[in-house]
Amino acid sequence: MHARSREAGQVTLFLAGCCLGLVLLAGLSVDGGRIIGAREQAWDEAQEAARAGADALSVAALRGQGETVVDVAAAQEAVANYMAATGDTAVVTVSAGDMVTVTVTSVVHPYLLSLADINTVSVTGTATAEPAEGTGP
Repeated sequence: MHARSREAGQVTLFLAGCCLGLVLLAGLSVDGGRIIGAREQAWDEAQEAARAGADALSVAALRGQGETVVDVAAAQEAVANYMAATGDTAVVTVSAGDMVTVTVTSVVHPYLLSLADINTVSVTGTATAEPAEGTGP
């Protein structure tokens, strides 16, 4: 009898540990998928915002010298207008007169990983665009 009472409750402790592990594994699966999806969405938003910024050409340079040069202020405004609809934040840089780079930051709030005190995860996506020259599609 003495050996039996010493082992009492070990299966319960083992099952409790297994259940906790399964919940954390499910959290990694569910929340990990959400994080990967948010990273892809941030990248997509960065691409679209960079394209919108690259479309903001300097009319004076285009009419004067026939050059396609990005108007920095108009590009930043175009990116800000696009990002306002997404709810995410973006940093815009215009370099070499025609390269628009946008870095989008998005915050994911995990469902199950919050049980392990992981309450927010930030993801970023970066894309660069430049104005296209040509007369047709």
